[in-house]
Amino acid sequence: MSKTFIPQGYKSVLGEYDTQAAIGILRRRFEKNLCVALNLKRVSAPLFVDPDTGLNDDLSGVERPVRFDIKETGRDAVVVHSLAKWKRMALGKYGFPKGEGLYTDMNAIRRDEEMDNLHSIYVDQWDWEKVIGREDRTVDYLKKTVGGIVSAICDTQDEIKSLYPALKTTLSRKVKFITTQELEDRYPSLSGKERENAVTKEYGTVFLMQIGDKLKSGKPHDSRAPDYDDWALNGDLLFWDETLSCALEISSMGIRVDEKSMLEQLQKAGCPERAEKSFHKALLKGEMPLTMGGGIGQSRLCLLLLEKCHVGEVQVSLWDDETEKICREAGVTIL
Repeated sequence: MSKTFIPQGYKSVLGEYDTQAAIGILRRRFEKNLCVALNLKRVSAPLFVDPDTGLNDDLSGVERPVRFDIKETGRDAVVVHSLAKWKRMALGKYGFPKGEGLYTDMNAIRRDEEMDNLHSIYVDQWDWEKVIGREDRTVDYLKKTVGGIVSAICDTQDEIKSLYPALKTTLSRKVKFITTQELEDRYPSLSGKERENAVTKEYGTVFLMQIGDKLKSGKPHDSRAPDYDDWALNGDLLFWDETLSCALEISSMGIRVDEKSMLEQLQKAGCPERAEKSFHKALLKGEMPLTMGGGIGQSRLCLLLLEKCHVGEVQVSLWDDETEKICREAGVTIL
């Protein structure tokens, strides 16, 4: 059953032609603004990896990657879920110095993703990663980086609105930083998603910190893989979406695990055997740089800044029949 809904009275601000033009401008402008804010350089990245290396992002641990065999090698490959671990390896391999980083266009297929207004089986992100020092593994450094990303997004919005003045939404540059435990304490009777909606509606722009570990209630706010983000130094960047009247996650990011935090999190997640994979061994031997990084949704940012109600309006994917019917009857153009 489709979870797609069309807000009452919704009509796209931009027509199909202007939408396509705006998407191209938006992506180029944001990439430039992000590179300046975080000191990043573009690199090429893989669409698929060897499943035995441990490089693929396991997300919450239950999603099935798309797997296929390669005729010439006789081995399997898996389509990436994200590039969280690959980017860290690449920074070391390419010799990036402290304070500099990379970004890339990440395209993925998440075959088990539930489809709704915000979720598609096709994922497109700006994946970025930056080399930091051990002294930078702090909440203050994380907050400073979040501020840079928010400024890049808001600057891009200002540029797009100057070209398309019919767009009216204005995002808040002021970020509310709050931990998942503080959020649970504030809204103990609400679910995780309901808490996110409540706090983001109040503040406009929110960075929700410390995702992955169990809260006082005995449950985590949300699942996170144990071997890339440090659960004490990560978070999700949320904006209030006026079109959909909900919190919209634009980025999941964080300071990455060091040797100590990765071993602790592998134990907590019940998968200590991952420490035997090549990526994890290299990290434990100190052969990986200390980094921070994240992914920023390309289609989601386009949806937010162009005031769309469905991600299918800004990306090409495959949808179930009911979703297509709902959108067609509401006059919403799915690409």
